[in-house]
Amino acid sequence: MQIINPLTFTGKQAWEALDIANIEGATVRLHWADQPYIWHKNEGDEIFVVLDGQLIMHYRAEGVEHQCTLNPGDICYIREGEEHVAHPQDTARVLVIEKHGSV
Repeated sequence: MQIINPLTFTGKQAWEALDIANIEGATVRLHWADQPYIWHKNEGDEIFVVLDGQLIMHYRAEGVEHQCTLNPGDICYIREGEEHVAHPQDTARVLVIEKHGSV
């Protein structure tokens, strides 16, 4: 058994991750971020759970860019192939569940 306090995890660089588990081909990782990621599409579905801080999730639907604000406790489900980028406001800690090896 492992107990993790996400509020104590701080990376040395944006989107640094603490690998928690690999469950039947899906990785569970705790990310720390203070900078946006890059626009990308995943090879599989992805779930973001905001644990601390705030994210502005930018995504493109039918060629139009949209955004939504994610606060602690919010869950964002991104389907395979949906283009997106997460922008932390100040710093954020996010639990990400995705297909192993996904970008």
